[in-house]
Amino acid sequence: MNTAWFYLVLAGICEIGWAFGLKYSEGFTKLGVSIITVIVMILSFVLLAQAMKYLPLGTAYAIWTGIGAAGTAILGIVFLNEPRDAIRIFCILMIIAGVIGLKVFSETK
Repeated sequence: MNTAWFYLVLAGICEIGWAFGLKYSEGFTKLGVSIITVIVMILSFVLLAQAMKYLPLGTAYAIWTGIGAAGTAILGIVFLNEPRDAIRIFCILMIIAGVIGLKVFSETK
C-alpha cells in the first residue's frame, strides 16, 4: 500500500474516532473529550489532504466518508448496543463494498 492510501485509511480511522468523540463530548460540554475530539478532527483532515495530493478528489473523499460511516456504524453496534437488524447490516456491507470497489478501480497519480 503506498503512502497516499495509508494516509487515507488513517484519516478514515480518525473520522471514526472523532465521531465517537462527538458522542462522548456531550455537545462539547466535556472539555477534555472535546479537546481530544477537535485534535482528532484536525488530524483526520490533514491526513485526508495529504492523501488527496495523489488520489482523485472523489475517490479519496468517498473512501474517507465510507470508512468513517461504516466503521462508526459497526462500532456503534458492537460497543453502544445500536440496532443490528439485517437491513442495517446489509447497508453497511454495501458501503464497504463501495469503498473496496473505489480502491480496486482507482488510479494514483
